[in-house]
Amino acid sequence: PLLIDTDPGVDDALALLMAFQSDQHQLLGLCIAAGNVGLQHTCANALKLCEVAGINVPVYQGCAQPLVFAAEDAAYVHGLDGFGDIGYKPAQGYLETEHAALAIIREANQHAGKLLLVMLGPLTNLALAVRIDPTLPSKIARLVVMGGAVTGKGNTNISAEFNIGFDPESAVIVFESFPEIELLDWEAVLRHGLKHKDIERWLALEHPVAAFYQKISLKTRQWSEGRRGEYWHSADALAMLVALCPEYVIDKYKHYVYVETQGKHSRGATVVDWADRMGKPAQTEIMHQVKQDQFERLIQNALGWSI
Repeated sequence: PLLIDTDPGVDDALALLMAFQSDQHQLLGLCIAAGNVGLQHTCANALKLCEVAGINVPVYQGCAQPLVFAAEDAAYVHGLDGFGDIGYKPAQGYLETEHAALAIIREANQHAGKLLLVMLGPLTNLALAVRIDPTLPSKIARLVVMGGAVTGKGNTNISAEFNIGFDPESAVIVFESFPEIELLDWEAVLRHGLKHKDIERWLALEHPVAAFYQKISLKTRQWSEGRRGEYWHSADALAMLVALCPEYVIDKYKHYVYVETQGKHSRGATVVDWADRMGKPAQTEIMHQVKQDQFERLIQNALGWSI
């Protein structure tokens, strides 16, 4: 059983398409948070992606803002609507009435000890769920988080990655509550870039999913090419690889991770106790390297290629 919390978002969309193709997992639903763009857009994008892919799963609306402080979104990367501002026709699907945090709690209870929970956006919904039910962490089999920059090379401020930096207080709750976290951080993402020429070739496939993804990702791919050169990066897709196929992880480290909420230049930083000096249980497995060829194969399969 698989439950995904997400803030679509172009790279979220690619990760979701990967999950839609997995025959090893039962997708229970999508929990939606604000993050890359506002909640009304992330919810609409989730519904639209399900419609394009022909997937019928519950979509739960979650938190419209961080738990404590307001934060800026990433519309400058993903487009004002999060899907490249292509003006797509709204999906005919609907949102569930149950709040995303409550859906997480309910599914964790129904699938206690078996649930794979994948967090692709800010951790707001999960932090709220933990505050409602402090026993929640003991019921989740695996928690995979896309977030952080483990040596401080952030993509939002000097030291913070976007998902953690958007809602650091929620991240503190999650990292202090869960005894086991599988973390795919921004710096691992930078080690697993995708060549623009390869992405363009994969998106040229005459397939409705590839055609839709080509349109919604164009703006962010152009933005990336002007700043990062030859490679495009999909953080959430890489996190989904870790979630769906942990056997493709070839290098990882386990340490205690602390989330900083103060500091002029360090709010949202993920501070790693590399030397294990604090004497606290090492609750976080930090993914360092995965099999790049398998990563690219899963992406091609998600876009409609038969490999």
